[in-house]
Amino acid sequence: MGRVLAIGLLLCSLLLLLFSPSTSHPLCIDSRAPSTLSVPLKFCPYNETACCNSTEDSQIQKQFQTMNISNSGCASLLKSVLCARCDPFSGELFTVDSVIRHVPVLCNSTVSSNSSQSKEAVTNFCSTVWDTCQNVSILNSPFNPSLQGGPPAKTNASELTKLWQSKSAFCSAFGGASSDESVCFNGEPVTLNDSGIPIPPYGLCLEKIGNGSYLNMVAHPDGSNRAFFSTQEGKIWLATIPEDGSGGVMGLDESSPFVDLTDEVHFDTKFGMMGMAFHPNFAQNGRFFASFNCDKVKWPGCTGRCSCNSDVDCDPSKLGSDNGAQPCQYQSVIAEYSANGTASQPSLATSAKPMEVRRIFTMGLPFTNNHAGQILFGPEDGYLYFMMGDGGGAGDPYNFSQNKKSLLGKIMRLDVDNIPSAAEMDKLGLWGNYSIPKDNPFTEDPALRPEIWSLGLRNPWRCSFDAENPSYFMCADVGQDLYEEVDVITKGGNYGWRFYEGPYTYTPPKSLAGNTSTKPTDVIFPIMGYNHSEVNKIEGSASITGGYIYRSETDPCTYGRYVYGDLYAGAIWAGSEDPENSGNYSSSKIPFSCASDSPIACSSVPDSSLPALGYIFSFGEDNRKDMFVLASSGVYRVARPSRCRYTCSKENATAGATPGPTGLPKSHAWWLSHPSKNAVLMFSSLVLLLLSFV
Repeated sequence: MGRVLAIGLLLCSLLLLLFSPSTSHPLCIDSRAPSTLSVPLKFCPYNETACCNSTEDSQIQKQFQTMNISNSGCASLLKSVLCARCDPFSGELFTVDSVIRHVPVLCNSTVSSNSSQSKEAVTNFCSTVWDTCQNVSILNSPFNPSLQGGPPAKTNASELTKLWQSKSAFCSAFGGASSDESVCFNGEPVTLNDSGIPIPPYGLCLEKIGNGSYLNMVAHPDGSNRAFFSTQEGKIWLATIPEDGSGGVMGLDESSPFVDLTDEVHFDTKFGMMGMAFHPNFAQNGRFFASFNCDKVKWPGCTGRCSCNSDVDCDPSKLGSDNGAQPCQYQSVIAEYSANGTASQPSLATSAKPMEVRRIFTMGLPFTNNHAGQILFGPEDGYLYFMMGDGGGAGDPYNFSQNKKSLLGKIMRLDVDNIPSAAEMDKLGLWGNYSIPKDNPFTEDPALRPEIWSLGLRNPWRCSFDAENPSYFMCADVGQDLYEEVDVITKGGNYGWRFYEGPYTYTPPKSLAGNTSTKPTDVIFPIMGYNHSEVNKIEGSASITGGYIYRSETDPCTYGRYVYGDLYAGAIWAGSEDPENSGNYSSSKIPFSCASDSPIACSSVPDSSLPALGYIFSFGEDNRKDMFVLASSGVYRVARPSRCRYTCSKENATAGATPGPTGLPKSHAWWLSHPSKNAVLMFSSLVLLLLSFV
């Protein structure tokens, strides 16, 4: 008797679970849990979990194609509606009063105060669909009243205005608000408030516009559609960037560089031209700067002081050789050049003289790696920022990064507009022709290096200022063996190396120098990043490449997100701060692919859908704020999502409709026809199963 009573209580609990309201949970239309995808769906924008497999995804695409929608904006919306069947919450999206519908509940403008759905994600999507598609022909329309149990539509009617009397009637039939018990569809995959994590973009669409391999890209300061590209070997080219969607390629003549500095630059796998920067007033003054490495054995102009010296408790005679090189044989240089005199005005110059105007900075490197070298001008203060690695050696053996008397492992901030006299430079112990901004953080202490802006970095590889909010100075810092990180750089900020590698405590080898800086207590930890184990498991290594906060309207679903990648091109991430100014960041690995109509055809990685980028050396940004990937296989630009069949409801499509989805999967057809019978069978099966144990 007790066993029967227990089973009865269990059955009651099951009834409550099945039929009482509750908060939203992932569930497919056929009441199964969403599946984890090994690869992203090709048509519908789901890449991690979904209620569709590749076969069902293909069927949806065919259904979409049979609709023959001529308006690209309407086509994008209808594609998202059909693809909602793949949403992990499709069980709720397509169910109203226990009845399964052909169309998901489209979000109205109203959102319940106790809604579990993210309010940022909910828009008046039903009105958007009506306004965009009301006079567009949609063959086999899923909005036919007869499919909702209404009266048969007019013969051959294919436009919403002929199927429904008004927007109000249409949204009364298909619209609904999100509540604590249910969710609604707003054109994008459902996200809930309780996750606290913004939805990542569905994918990054790329188009290949150049075949060259470049390390740096800088938009022309005159605001035009031109940009400078440089190679590690030491050449700079001036290129014209084609209009988005024009089908054009970069206008660049490889045989005619803007300037050739290869006679000064020492180039091999670890050395070369690492950065370039054009003065904010370049269009008027013609000033530009190159950051490169030189070899003092081969070039007499390579004459800097060694960074391993008595000031930092380092004796170069005790370092020994590194990869066959003597200590400080290789040096980091910043040199100034000019485009003046090559055209009637600098903004029209297509070439420059390879002779130095002045040497801004020269410093000998203790080892042969971790010397970074990027330079860029601050968009608000006009000062030159110089990124410098810790100088190499496993674990920064001389603790240079934490030593404020050393410039290794630092970001420097230099004034190149006010050049002091030789006597003043000597008095201050400067490393070249620059002055110190008065508001640099360590100018008050004569024992510390006044050039320092931030410290505790290992090898910062690609930094950028946010075009919309320049206080967001983003830097990627390459890790040792465990973690690759992204930092927001601030005045005087200490980023922890060599006591921390990303968020993890790092145990360094015993210091070889007298400097024993204690473990910092004011460390600024990374805002995002990834473990080495997440990428390149076969190679067993990783190296981050920093990017930009995306500010172009080309891909509105990526707007405001920081995009970065891994050198080995196996992964790209997009991260964001939510809410804004909260310091709460998250990032997600996102799919990326190449547009089928790319101006230059893309090749693919063997046995993969990924485009064969090769190595991701850097990212770039032009004057339109479009983002570029500089890879060993060429130059790629971020394109409109629809060109790679990624859905973005915010996209204002201007091209023809992308071929899209179709027919209902057969596995769903019976459910659609017999929803109540299906529910009864499910419950009956549970009862029989339990009674079998009595």
